[in-house]
Parts: sequence; C-alpha cells; structure tokens
Amino acid sequence: MASKPRATPSKALEGLLFDGMTIAAGGFGLCGIPENLILAIRDSGVRDLTVISNDCGVDDFGLGLLLDARQIRKMVASYVGDNSKFMNQFISGALEVEFNPQGTLAERLRAGGAGIPGFYTATGVGTTVAEDKEHKVFDGRTYILERGLVADLSIVKAWRGDAQGNLTYRRTAMNFNPDCAMAGKVTVAEVEELLPVGALDKAAIHTPGVFVDRLVVTTSEKRIEKRTVRAA
Repeated sequence: MASKPRATPSKALEGLLFDGMTIAAGGFGLCGIPENLILAIRDSGVRDLTVISNDCGVDDFGLGLLLDARQIRKMVASYVGDNSKFMNQFISGALEVEFNPQGTLAERLRAGGAGIPGFYTATGVGTTVAEDKEHKVFDGRTYILERGLVADLSIVKAWRGDAQGNLTYRRTAMNFNPDCAMAGKVTVAEVEELLPVGALDKAAIHTPGVFVDRLVVTTSEKRIEKRTVRAA
C-alpha cells in the first residue's frame, strides 16, 4: 500500500488537479474547511472548476479565494449568503449555480459515495428545485428524483488521522466532511494531528481509511465567521 501522508498540501495534491475537474469540499461556512488544501488549489492555477460544497466561504477566505481568482465555473451548493463575490458573479452570469436544499446536498454526496446513482425525496416538490426533474408518487405523496454526486477529487478537514487515512472529526467541524470524503474518486484530507496507527479510538473513527488516498498535517487559522457579542 502506498504511503498516504504527504509533506505539504501541494504535495498532497500533486498530479490530481486538472482544468474542468469537479471538486467536493467539506466544511460549513468556515467551520471544518480544508483551508490549506484550498490555498494549494488556488496557487496551482487550475481553472474552470465545478465545486460541490455547502457554501463558498467568505470573500477573502476558504473557497471564496477560488472565486476571487475566477477559478470556479460552477457551484453546487445550498447557501450563498455571506459571500458578495459569489452573489455578484452569479448575478452577472459569470458563475453557474446549482442550488440544493441542504439535506438534499448531503444525501446526494452520501449516495454518490455509496454507489447509489439516484434517490427520491419530497424536499423541493412544487418549487424551482423540482423543475425538469422526474416526479413520482409513492403512497399518495409526490417525490422528485435527485442524482448522487461523485467528484474527481474530494478535499476534507479532520481533527486527527493516522497513516492509514482513518479520520476523526471534532464536534460540529464534522459537518459535510464525511459525506465529501466518500464521494470523491480520490480523497485528500488535511489533519491537525497525525497519530500512530492504532492510536485512534476505533469507536471514534468517522471516515475509514479506505476512503482516503492522501493526507497532510496542517496548522489552521480557524477564523470566526460571525462574532456576536453583547454591549458592555
């Protein structure tokens, strides 16, 4: 088995990036995002990307950096809110956007990783989400067909990992990361701590190493997306 740990984010992505590829990125806002792998993708100059992620970070951090460099052609996401570049590029027609209800996006990733090509859900019936999608009635209720998602590359962020690629996420930083890890033809993880094989609590392994091809130890900035305080 080839060694999975790499020295740097750029080394972890070496030979995997190409123009026009689809990348699934874990995270929710700025929580649990693979920020150092995103920086390496930006610095690579790869273009015309389709990115699958809950959102696109903020203007100057996370996936927002790829928007700023005009490297993303299409976003498959569930939320726009906190990124003005996302909004402006979408309105101007420079960015194609495929909106998904949040739960639908998570299930599309999980289904893709599980080898399930499609599934029916009632979420979105009667809205623009359902346009041009197959409708089917089960037990008197209407459902729409959603396709599973598979990415050329998935990038995820974990708290701890080992050399076999087993990953443990920390609390809410887990979010979309396990689903993204499964959905990639190739998956690269950045971890805060690399432990010896066998040191991870087996009951706390959230992503088994079979889903992870490479990993790299990084130090994260861990920005706070929104700070709300009371007046003194």
